[in-house]
Amino acid sequence: MREGSLEAPTRHPLNWQDPDFTDPAKLDEEMRRVFDICHGCRRCFNLCDSFPRLFDLVDNSPTEELDGVKSEDFGPVIEACTLCDMCFMTKCPYVPPHEFNLDFPHLMLRYRVAEAKAGKKHFVARQLAEMDRNGSLATVVAPVVNWGADTKNKLTRKLAESVAGVDARADLPRFHSRTFVMSARQEPLAANDKAPAFGKRKALLYATCFVNYNRPSTGVAARKLLNHLGVETVVEYPGCCGMPFLEQADLARVTAQAEKVSAVLLPFIEQGYDIVALTASCGLMFKFEWPLIAPKNETVKKLSGATYDIDEYVVEIAKKHGLPDGLKPIEGGVSVHLACHARAQNMGPKAAEMLRLVPQTKVDVVERCSGHGGTFGVLKPTHDLAVKVGRPAARTAHGQGHAHVVSDCPLAAKHLKQIMRGMNDDEGVTPSPVAHPIELMAKAYGLVE
Repeated sequence: MREGSLEAPTRHPLNWQDPDFTDPAKLDEEMRRVFDICHGCRRCFNLCDSFPRLFDLVDNSPTEELDGVKSEDFGPVIEACTLCDMCFMTKCPYVPPHEFNLDFPHLMLRYRVAEAKAGKKHFVARQLAEMDRNGSLATVVAPVVNWGADTKNKLTRKLAESVAGVDARADLPRFHSRTFVMSARQEPLAANDKAPAFGKRKALLYATCFVNYNRPSTGVAARKLLNHLGVETVVEYPGCCGMPFLEQADLARVTAQAEKVSAVLLPFIEQGYDIVALTASCGLMFKFEWPLIAPKNETVKKLSGATYDIDEYVVEIAKKHGLPDGLKPIEGGVSVHLACHARAQNMGPKAAEMLRLVPQTKVDVVERCSGHGGTFGVLKPTHDLAVKVGRPAARTAHGQGHAHVVSDCPLAAKHLKQIMRGMNDDEGVTPSPVAHPIELMAKAYGLVE
C-alpha cells in the first residue's frame, strides 16, 4: 500500500440517484472510514473549520479515537464545509487514484443530500439559491432593494436578521436595473480588425447570474476586452449554473439546470464558439461538476470541453495569437486572490498570469480561502466563521501593500473587502479596492474607467 499519491487527482461521478447514496447505514460507514483516515493524517488542519472540529471531536472523546465519537455529533463538521474543494485539490494525498479513494467535499455533499431527503432543509438558504427568480424581481425595484440591503440601514437589516437569519453585518450584493444581457443587446460591439486574433476566435460569454444581475461592469469589461483582442463575441444567459443549488444539496435542480443551459449553448459550440464563463464558480460547474452529476449527458460533456474561465481565455489568446499594443501599467500593483473555485479547475493561477502581461505592474497572489462560500458568508449561524476563515487572506492582501485587490470570485472579493474594512476599524489598516481581474485588464487598455 502506498503512503500517498503524486498522481493528478481524478474524480468519480456522483451516483446520487442510487438508493445506497442516501442509505443512512452505508453513509455512516463511509463517513467513519473517511474521518478515521483524516484523523490519522491531519494534513488539512489549517484549510477550514471542518477539520479542526473533527479533530477536536476525536481528541475529546473517551478513547481519543473515532470509535469514541457518536455519529450524531458529526453535524458541526459538515456545517463548516463550504465545498471549496481545496482539501481534494491541494492537500489530500489519498484522493483517487489512491486506493483510499477519499473525496471529502463530495462526501459532505452526500451527507447534505441525505439530510435534505430526510426533510432537513434550510428554507431561507434555499430561497437565496433561487438566483434567477430573485434577480428578475430585484432588478425591477433595484434602488429599493439596495436601500433595504445596505448594512447602514439598521432597521431593515435587523428585521432581515430576525425573520430570515441573514446576518445584519454581512455585505449583500447590489442589484442593477440594467442587467449585463440588456447592456449587450443595446450596445453591439465589433471585433478589432487590427488585433492579431481577429477572425481566428469567437466566444460566447455566459453572463452568470451574479454578473448579469449584480455586477454588470464585469461583463461589460470582459466583452470590451475580448472585442479589443479581436474576438467576436455574443452574450447569452439561459439560466443559473446551479452552484447555489449544489450548495443546498439539491442535485435534481442542478441536473435540470445543466440540461437546460447546455441545450441552449450547444448550437453555439457547433458553430465554433468558445464558451467563456465570467465567474470561477460557473466555470467549475460547466467543466467538472456537471459532468460528474450528469455523466451520461453528451451535451454536458461537449460543453465541458468547450468552456474557458475568462482569465484563462485571455491568457490563451495572448499565447496563441498575441495581444494588440497599448497596455498601460497598473499603478500601485495588484494582489490577486486565487479563488478556491478557480484553483479547483486545476488550470493554474490564470488571473495572475493574465495581469502579468501588463508591463511594469507588480502582481502578487493570495492563495487562501476567502471563507465566503455562497450563503455560508451571509447567514447568521455561519457568518462569523466565514470571517474567521477569510481573515488570513485579507491580512495577506493588506500586507502586500498594493493599490488593488482582485478576485475571480465576485462574492469572495466582496467578502474580503468587508473583512479588510473591519480590520481597518480594529487594526489600523486601510482596505484596498476589490474588483474582478478582467476589469483591471480592460482598464489597462483604457477600455473602461
